[in-house]
Amino acid sequence: MDLLTTGSIKHWSEDDRPREKLMNKGRQALSNAELLAILIGSGLKGQSAVDVGKVLLKKVDNDLHKLSKLTIEEICEVKGLGPARAVTMIAALELGRRRKSQEVAEQPKLNSSKLAYEFFSPVFMDLDHEEFWVLYLSNANRVIQKKRLSAGGLTGTVVDVRLLFNEALQKKAAAIIVAHNHPSGQKKPSDNDIILTKRIREAGELLSIRLVDHLIYVEGGYYSFADEGML
Repeated sequence: MDLLTTGSIKHWSEDDRPREKLMNKGRQALSNAELLAILIGSGLKGQSAVDVGKVLLKKVDNDLHKLSKLTIEEICEVKGLGPARAVTMIAALELGRRRKSQEVAEQPKLNSSKLAYEFFSPVFMDLDHEEFWVLYLSNANRVIQKKRLSAGGLTGTVVDVRLLFNEALQKKAAAIIVAHNHPSGQKKPSDNDIILTKRIREAGELLSIRLVDHLIYVEGGYYSFADEGML
């Protein structure tokens, strides 16, 4: 690309322009310099935004950790980068840092019904109506995301199994844990609970997505379909 794409990005072929490349081929297709070019916006006379990004990366030995520690003043030492672009870059890197720390904080490994119950407790505590929730898990049973699928009345809620697994596929989940509460305090599953669990398990088997457990939450306790040999 270096031999063919010098100068203004607008004169490059569409496949080589960073924004278009990201839209057409996905974020993984871009180099670090191309990603920086999107934040930089435009380059200098005879120097594209990608070229400016390369100069900035060279300043930190192509080390993104060093890049994230640069001050506004240090970024502005690179020709073509002013305070506004430096602030944009720092903000983007800070979002990346926060995302990483949030992933570490919010991805516990749930390898028992007790841990799953404790994870769900803040969701169901003091509810006076039924809600149905799902945890999307990695192959190692680490939480990818927690999502409420439905909320109902005192005695039931409707669950769309297609929606449940559509979300699972989008999140690339390898497994799920589902849970709902019984405001009545009755831990024993209803006939509908048993039928629904079977439907979810069978749908998961077709898609190679494991149903790890179905919990029924009540104040001070729970029923685990896995622990009771009901899966």
